[in-house]
Amino acid sequence: MPRKNQTCPFLIMLTFPVLQISHMALNSHSNEEEVETKEMDIRSLSSSRGHVHNTEYLHKVGVPPKQNLFREFTATVKETFFADDPLRHFKDQPRSRKLILGIQAVFPILEWGRSYSWRKFRGDLIAGLTIASLCIPQDIGYAKLANLDPQYGLYSSFVPPLIYAFMGSSRDIAIGPVAVVSLLLGTMLSSEIDPVKNAAEYRRLAFTATFFAGITQATLGFFRLGFLIDFLSHAAIVGFMAGAAVTIALQQLKGLLGIKKFTRKTDIISVMHSVWGSVHHGWNWQTILIGVSFLTFLLVAKYIGKKNKKFFWVPAIAPLTSVILSTFFVYITHAEKKGVQIVKNIEKGINPSSVNQIYFSGEYLFKGLKTGVVAGMIALTEAVAIGRTFASMKDYQLDGNKEMVALGAMNVVGSMTSCYVATGSFSRSAVNYMAGCETAVSNIIMSCVVFLTLEFITPLFKYTPNAILAAIIISAVVGLFDIPAAILIWKIDKFDFIACLGAFLGVVFSSVEIGLLIAVSISFAKILLQVTRPRVAILGKLPRSTVYRNILQYPEAAKVPGVLIVRVDSAIYFSNSNYVKERILRWLIDEEDQVKAASQPTIRFLIVDMSPVTDIDTSGIHALEELYRSLQKNDVQLILANPGPVVIDKLHESNFANLIGNDKIFLTVADAVSACSPKLVEEV
Repeated sequence: MPRKNQTCPFLIMLTFPVLQISHMALNSHSNEEEVETKEMDIRSLSSSRGHVHNTEYLHKVGVPPKQNLFREFTATVKETFFADDPLRHFKDQPRSRKLILGIQAVFPILEWGRSYSWRKFRGDLIAGLTIASLCIPQDIGYAKLANLDPQYGLYSSFVPPLIYAFMGSSRDIAIGPVAVVSLLLGTMLSSEIDPVKNAAEYRRLAFTATFFAGITQATLGFFRLGFLIDFLSHAAIVGFMAGAAVTIALQQLKGLLGIKKFTRKTDIISVMHSVWGSVHHGWNWQTILIGVSFLTFLLVAKYIGKKNKKFFWVPAIAPLTSVILSTFFVYITHAEKKGVQIVKNIEKGINPSSVNQIYFSGEYLFKGLKTGVVAGMIALTEAVAIGRTFASMKDYQLDGNKEMVALGAMNVVGSMTSCYVATGSFSRSAVNYMAGCETAVSNIIMSCVVFLTLEFITPLFKYTPNAILAAIIISAVVGLFDIPAAILIWKIDKFDFIACLGAFLGVVFSSVEIGLLIAVSISFAKILLQVTRPRVAILGKLPRSTVYRNILQYPEAAKVPGVLIVRVDSAIYFSNSNYVKERILRWLIDEEDQVKAASQPTIRFLIVDMSPVTDIDTSGIHALEELYRSLQKNDVQLILANPGPVVIDKLHESNFANLIGNDKIFLTVADAVSACSPKLVEEV
């Protein structure tokens, strides 16, 4: 039998003390090694195989497969201009069906008209009659605001709504002249031609501006450039509208007070100087009595409708009621003989053709083009905003580009039928919505009522006092003051509030054009500031997790010793690449000063979290290369975390990934930190 291995008990007794001494020595040696290892982990990434096992199971950042250049370009263009995939309905359809769908795309009424019912017509009939009672007196007043005869306001609520009903996609928007665009046209056109001395040329210029407003709107929609109107921020629009409301209300003091000689300037200083300069010899107390009385009536009616939605019809019929009562009062008292100014004659009949009155050449062509583009953009911004608001309330989709084409087409046709720029009116659209409109047929009903008014009723407006028109306009523009929106803008974004305030003050103290210019300029300045000065944050590790977040948002987040973690919250382009590089280097210097003062380990790793970096260009890559060289001189290693597909592809194409090493690019910040200092991470 083979002998078993046996251990002598005596040998064990001799060996045991030696083992104890060896164990103590090993423990002491391991503690020293642990301290040394901790320092080494801070100083450099381990290149030995003993540390590779920590990263073997980490996911690497994937490089997307190469794409065909043409396909990539096509996909980019499609996402930019056709994000909503407007041609999806045409896929896998026979040719005849595609033709029908194409016609329905241009004229949506052919699509929803097939399911039109008597129930829907009842709602549209009530809504159409309601907004007609509101629009008729408003149109007469808005025409005077645009320095045009009263019938041109009515013309603009006859033809354009019919065109929009066939081509528009909004069910709730009510089309016609609006206060802001009327004021804009009035001020811009009167600076070129005197509307009193040269009334015929002034009208021609108004039709020319309307034509080019329509061309601008249709072009933006056809080429799917609707995103351009988004450059005018919501804050700027709020301020611009409020400023326009003040200017419009001030302009109405002429009619409300019965002043005959009034300044043509729109700034508040000139207007108030003109008002108070006429106090002793220009004011007419009968006019003031009529104007103030009916203005009070209109404001009370508006308040009743706002407090109780069931009485929405009260503010809707109040303007027409005021016109009827005031006209009757002036007629029976002959107040016009006592200085009360009246509308006098409104030309009877429907829109005459104005095709031959549009300037297609000559010195006024460019002036009409300039005014038309500005008025078209403002009208477009207002109409699309109104349409989207009510579409969201009724939960249906609104194609902004189709809306632009429809608005453009109606203004082009309108310019040829003696109309000036029409768009969506918020006050009328709100009444239309509350009155229960179902489709755009409510616009057709309104247009029919305006047609009957032009044919048969206009002579009855002869004794309508100008004061009542001024009161109607003032009560209408009160709704342009959105004080809750301004307060919310102040709370959310102070820079946005500056844009809002700048637009407001520009309109009130200078002119509509200057206010609009200030609004656009501040909006662009904000975009440029955000692009050129993106946010860069320092990240820290949240307790008991592997999550790294902004230390300003999460004060409990702890920095990792020896490691600076930053996150760039923007794409890196030529406009901001140098700032990003310098911002990171400044932070690195500040951090090194702090750790030296606190006797902590020096910074040896800079980790850049690139999760929010959606794109990078050659200037951005060049800035990263400069950052890498600067860090090398200071014995600091650059680590990248989670670059996106576009970014990682460009980093490989530019050879930057090979420059810093593929082992310095990690999927997450936690992976990068654990590779830099695994033991210290556990202690944080």
